[in-house]
Amino acid sequence: MSRIAQRFAELKRQGRGGLVTFTTAGDPDLETSYQILKGLPAAGADLIELGMPFSDPMADGPAIQASGQRALKAGINLDATLGLVRRYRDESGDDTTPILLMGYYNLIYQRGPELFCKQAAASGVDGLIIVDLPPEEADELKPYAARCDIDTVMLTAPTTDAKRLPAILEYGSGFLYYVSILGVTGTRSATDDAVRAAVKHLRTQADLPIAVGFGIRTPQQAATISTIADAAVVGSAIVDKVRDGLDANGKPKPGLVEGVLAYVRELSSGVRGAKRAAE
Repeated sequence: MSRIAQRFAELKRQGRGGLVTFTTAGDPDLETSYQILKGLPAAGADLIELGMPFSDPMADGPAIQASGQRALKAGINLDATLGLVRRYRDESGDDTTPILLMGYYNLIYQRGPELFCKQAAASGVDGLIIVDLPPEEADELKPYAARCDIDTVMLTAPTTDAKRLPAILEYGSGFLYYVSILGVTGTRSATDDAVRAAVKHLRTQADLPIAVGFGIRTPQQAATISTIADAAVVGSAIVDKVRDGLDANGKPKPGLVEGVLAYVRELSSGVRGAKRAAE
């Protein structure tokens, strides 16, 4: 059983939803990013998404675009991103928290999907969320990921219809990521009723756990989503906390890492305090 499957099984036994956190690898610099990553599980992150910095992040809003630019300016590339995960696995002693890489297929294509998957697995990566790889092209990546025991998490959206969903489910593993709004990350939030209806429908079609992201910013929102779905994903709001901890020159101010982790603890407290909705 993969780390991702184990974590969702554990959450189910505990009778609660999970918290999935997103940060960009190397934002604002490699060491600060590592200190944030190292502290996330203790702060309450159940699963961790690590963004692979890319120069043309078409699905991301201003906050995550800016974080990617900060990371690229700091010299972060794919090797540094994989090295960040490898360092975490080697130094933290944490062999249970799932880490997923999120990003764009161009980075994988340039490396070669087979080599990339082997290197990701060797670094301790558990899953991939490739936002611009549709199911029609998933055969470029899925076989190599599967051979390396890496889950390929597929995305669905409010516009995903009954004809397209089976193709997404065919290639998805680990969990299903429901993008709750149309548009880019961090710009607005979906209504609870809309998310509830969408998740209810997805549960009739998919056996995978369902995580909901895009637009979740407060502990209350995260708590509500965690009672509707199997996990709430928070990204742009965490990245904003990184930005808020920078000085006028873009350098980390004292307390940046603790400020980010304190916010994650608030999110986790909301999620862990929420009771699972009746099935």
